Amino acid sequence: MNTSPSPLLLPRRRLLQLGGAGMLGLTLPKLLQAEDAAKTGPAIKPRAKSVIFLFQWGGPSHIDMFDRKPKAPEDIRGPLKSISSSCPGLEMCEQLPQTARRMDKVTVIRTLTHTMKNHNSAGYYALSGHAPPSDDQRLRDSLDLFPAYGSVVDKLAPNAGGMPTFVSYPHTIRDGSITPGQHASFLGKAHDPLFFTEDPNSPNFRLPELSLPSNLPIDRLHRRREMQKLVDRQAKLLEFSREARGFDEYYDRAIGMLTSDKVRQAFDLSTEKPETRDRYGRTTYGQGCLLARRLVESGVKFVTVYFSDNIGGRSDKSGGWDTHGFDNTRMYPIVEKYHFPITEQTLPTLLDDLEERGLLAETLVVWMGEFGRTPKINANSSRDHWPQCYSVLLAGAGVKRGFLYGKSDANAMFPDEHPVRPEDLAATIYHLLGINPESEIRDRNDRPLAIAGKPVLEVMT
Repeated sequence: MNTSPSPLLLPRRRLLQLGGAGMLGLTLPKLLQAEDAAKTGPAIKPRAKSVIFLFQWGGPSHIDMFDRKPKAPEDIRGPLKSISSSCPGLEMCEQLPQTARRMDKVTVIRTLTHTMKNHNSAGYYALSGHAPPSDDQRLRDSLDLFPAYGSVVDKLAPNAGGMPTFVSYPHTIRDGSITPGQHASFLGKAHDPLFFTEDPNSPNFRLPELSLPSNLPIDRLHRRREMQKLVDRQAKLLEFSREARGFDEYYDRAIGMLTSDKVRQAFDLSTEKPETRDRYGRTTYGQGCLLARRLVESGVKFVTVYFSDNIGGRSDKSGGWDTHGFDNTRMYPIVEKYHFPITEQTLPTLLDDLEERGLLAETLVVWMGEFGRTPKINANSSRDHWPQCYSVLLAGAGVKRGFLYGKSDANAMFPDEHPVRPEDLAATIYHLLGINPESEIRDRNDRPLAIAGKPVLEVMT
């Protein structure tokens, strides 16, 4: 999508300014580039080279995992017992002993807060860092809504080494309609993620996007590209800046990835040792976490791994973290049989693997859902949606180790100290990547929009 203003649509005064600039040797492309650079704000030294964003669709229970209240009444603390962790002052669920041993690597923000109680609206808020126009289960994807984090990173700080900036997989998440915030939206397709739905756990996992059709050799593809460039020249499209021709950049990147050995090797899970793959777990999500490690190791800046394609609730063998009463389904057997075992295997393994390879010091890991669960257990022995106070885990580059930020009240219902909004978490992620959170992007009406709120500097080293 073309997000930069066409010279033909600029106001008369602006055209006169451009004409004057041209006399001084500034072409329109250079001027637009300079304007875009000015909107990114003062430079920030990056602490993280990459982000692995593990999105727990459905809403995991903060009070059953990372914000335990063992002294609360039984209908709040729940049936699960607490154990100590390697983070001073943090008690964990008894079902997560391996995770508890790694909490000395992690910062836990226990006061993330907003008011969106529906999955699609809360999910969009979590994936973009921007509040939706309304709290509506029917919230639909729209070019009026903000892009995903990785797309903003691709716009403001793209990779230059041939690797994609933003990769997401293996699901398109939805609750009825597709949840907004999973792609570039008004920034244009040039900043969409490299997205795929192939199962990384499949024995024959491969990416058709990175393979040419058998009847289309690469030299023919290049000839097609040269023909397109010739047509572009004849249409005088080359007068526009690179930013104003997002499709060209999108096309060039696609060809670059198709012909890149480095890209193909990054996605080739068959080169991993079987014991390494076993450590992560032979599940779609487990192998997705392993693939995320391979991608950041190869230079991808932002990787989003979706836990599930659906919010869950009916099965103890698949689905997301929404477990509050479909067909009188009880929460705790589902969580104990499926969600906790997968989390217990993948999260400790990913943190260990990144550290053993020297990657944790330059990779930010974010583990979060769109909200938490009600502190009070309902009549179906489960918990409902609760966005007013919940937990997010940060680990790796630029964040403190074994650190707790924020404090909830006695029953984990509301923040008692240091509330954090999703836009502030977004600012923290951007800041750690070296992107000024005060930077602006422009929507399809060319309005300047801030990308985030205020970073939580207290969690940073």
